Amino acid sequence: MASSRLLSPSPSPNPIDVEKIDTTWYDGRATFYGDFRGGETMKGACGYGNLFQQGYGLATAALSTALFNDGGACGACFEIMCVNNEHNWCIPNAGTIKITATNFCPPDYTKTQDIWCNPPQRHFDLSLYMFTKMAPYRAGVIPVRYRRTRCHKLGGIRFELKGNPYWLLVLPYNVGGAGDVIDVQIKGSSTGWLQMKRNWGQNWEVGSYLVGQSLSFRVTTSDWKTKEFDNVVPSSWEFGQNFVGKYNF
Repeated sequence: MASSRLLSPSPSPNPIDVEKIDTTWYDGRATFYGDFRGGETMKGACGYGNLFQQGYGLATAALSTALFNDGGACGACFEIMCVNNEHNWCIPNAGTIKITATNFCPPDYTKTQDIWCNPPQRHFDLSLYMFTKMAPYRAGVIPVRYRRTRCHKLGGIRFELKGNPYWLLVLPYNVGGAGDVIDVQIKGSSTGWLQMKRNWGQNWEVGSYLVGQSLSFRVTTSDWKTKEFDNVVPSSWEFGQNFVGKYNF
């Protein structure tokens, strides 16, 4: 059985050290994938499942390598606006859209480096529904400006449990605030705080036997805000279940 590091409670970060969300506007590009009902956008490299059931719906995007951060950007929210070039594809007075990062748009090295999702492009592969809020379907690819924005989610943060008795995989989702989780700790009713590590996407793992214990979580988002969710999972939990916290970021 793998061991896990026992942690003392993390001190609250000094206010002068707290990193805020970077809301600077940057240049990028956007395309779309899937259909108007969200076909092909479900699941994906962040580890989310049915995006409708999990509260994300069609307001999602797959990010290029330059934005995805090896899964670290999963759950982050972005505000995007179409920018007219010589083609003038932007829908007049369309305003901005807001999306959550839920997938990865992989590079295609059979093509040149400066197109689609290849590095160093900052590229959003949107659901078709969201793309057509800014430009018509026939535009295909459009220049955009984008920035990070705070995520506004309904209800509390949720935790989905997967794995086996000696290896627990936890997916935190429906995360508000910064949205992208950078650290997770777990505490059983018979343990102290244990450090989890990112397995893939937004899935976090710990190699400890926690079956039959109520579970608490300490979650930190990329703006260095930390919240504890005490006994959010009852001792009768089973793999495949998900549980909701009383609050969010």
